[in-house]
Amino acid sequence: MTTTVIVQLSLEECCQRVELPADSIIEIVEYGIVEPEGAAPPEWRFSALQLSRLRRASRLQRELELDWQAVALVLDLLSEVEQLKDENHSLRSRLERFLEL
Repeated sequence: MTTTVIVQLSLEECCQRVELPADSIIEIVEYGIVEPEGAAPPEWRFSALQLSRLRRASRLQRELELDWQAVALVLDLLSEVEQLKDENHSLRSRLERFLEL
């Protein structure tokens, strides 16, 4: 039997792990880069996946010197590219099976 561990971090814990001030994480949430559970910052809980996305957003902002709105756009575009790659791979696999017949 496997046990699933669900990580839920508070805003303060995210600030420490991502090394960003609370104001930046609040702005990131306002731009929809991550969507924590909870109605307001003191109640917010972030998953491990969201923590990873926060780190990626922070890295993009820092390395490319982008504002958070631009980071949101870049992350959306990267996600779309990944989705298109997956779809392309799936279609190629189906085509190869069809051509083998």
